[in-house]
Amino acid sequence: MALGIYFMHGGFTPEKYAQAISRLEAAGQGSPQGRTYHFALESDGSIQVFDVWESHEEFHAFGEVLMPILTELGVELGEPMVATVHNVILP
Repeated sequence: MALGIYFMHGGFTPEKYAQAISRLEAAGQGSPQGRTYHFALESDGSIQVFDVWESHEEFHAFGEVLMPILTELGVELGEPMVATVHNVILP
């Protein structure tokens, strides 16, 4: 069953988001296995991320690459909200 994961990290500016994406791509994780959707939402100069993942295992494997990058960028890491995807409606 798919997982919806919502991240609200402190100090995650659009510039730091762009740097994180660039570093993930350089690490071969720009489109990681198991992530089916990625949304970057901007509000008041801060980026929040909502992803849909196929499994906890794939999400955790990606996190092993992502978290050191965010730490190096000075992003204040928060615990993500994780929930089972109940329904998806596409146009």
